[in-house]
Amino acid sequence: MLHFSSDEFSTRRDRLLAEMAERKLDAVLLFAQDSMYWLTGYDTFGFCFFQCLAVKADGEMRLLTRSADLRQARQTSILESITVWRDRGAADPTIDLRDMLDNMGLLGSKLGVEWATHGLTAANGRLVEGKLGSFAALKDVSDLVPALRLVKSPAEIAYVREAARLADKAYEDMLPLVAPGASEADLLHALQGSVLKAGGDYPANPFIIGSGADALLCRYKSGRRTLDADDQLTLEWAGVSAQYHAALMRTVIIGTPTQRHRELFEAAREALAAVELAMRPGKTFGDVFDAHAGVMETHELVRHRLSACGYSLGARYAPSWMEPQMFVSGNAEPILPGMTLFAHMIIMDSDSGTAMTLGRTYLTTEDAPESLSRLPLDLTVVG
Repeated sequence: MLHFSSDEFSTRRDRLLAEMAERKLDAVLLFAQDSMYWLTGYDTFGFCFFQCLAVKADGEMRLLTRSADLRQARQTSILESITVWRDRGAADPTIDLRDMLDNMGLLGSKLGVEWATHGLTAANGRLVEGKLGSFAALKDVSDLVPALRLVKSPAEIAYVREAARLADKAYEDMLPLVAPGASEADLLHALQGSVLKAGGDYPANPFIIGSGADALLCRYKSGRRTLDADDQLTLEWAGVSAQYHAALMRTVIIGTPTQRHRELFEAAREALAAVELAMRPGKTFGDVFDAHAGVMETHELVRHRLSACGYSLGARYAPSWMEPQMFVSGNAEPILPGMTLFAHMIIMDSDSGTAMTLGRTYLTTEDAPESLSRLPLDLTVVG
């Protein structure tokens, strides 16, 4: 069940240990499922309950989890030491965590903790602080593993390329179904079904689908409608391979596009081209956003754009496929070769009720970014 070689995992561990030594940490407590997967291959949605991967400065790793995930960890990861905390009334797994850390010789140590993750609820975080606050010195290292994961290895890039292939195929499988009278349910089924049938995974968040007034929404919601003779359909979806994502975004016009549709599409395509020029070494994530914002300002669309225009992608778990590094104003994170980045141009004109989106995933290089999608950047009109 491992998707990477032992050498790949050893390299990741060594990078983590080097950064821990730089920060003078005796151990780190990882609560993010993305971190655990990247470091060990451990693949589960059991992070909705309490679990923790402890990594010592000498490379020793121990996982604390529930009985339901014991075999999951053995089957999907390189982990050898797994401690199970027992479900029971008024259970406090942080007592088991403290005992495990004590057994690892970490009393009085300096512990790095991943606080900023959906894998550690606020309630459980308070328990961790309460049990470990006097046991060791706790330091927030929520940025540590996400930073190490930002530049992808050749093996990771291979999975992202496959994810991009699945995303393209999903769109091509769905597009013939788009027509007046078509149900959003059938379109969503075609998109998601294509990815799964081709051997891909579930995405870390639901695909976005919305038509009519709902085409202006940027999130999935429950409920389906039928396409009108003249309509607009916004889609955001991703191919997923070994949990690695490659996202795409499009607004499809059914019937005759309005003049506003055409204006917004030209602005979106121009903004995406500007983003591509900025998405290179020597620039920052903030520079990428500024390139997008500059085009929107030129087209007098500041009120209709978002305050972000993309983010890093990788192996992610629910509730979102977005990694922490985002294209937002002032983000000094440098663009480096080997990143997989999703850029989305989203223009939602509520005044006229017009939606327009355009987005795709890129691999950064020493120069211009490489689009991982082969789909054309033309305004798609059907019906």
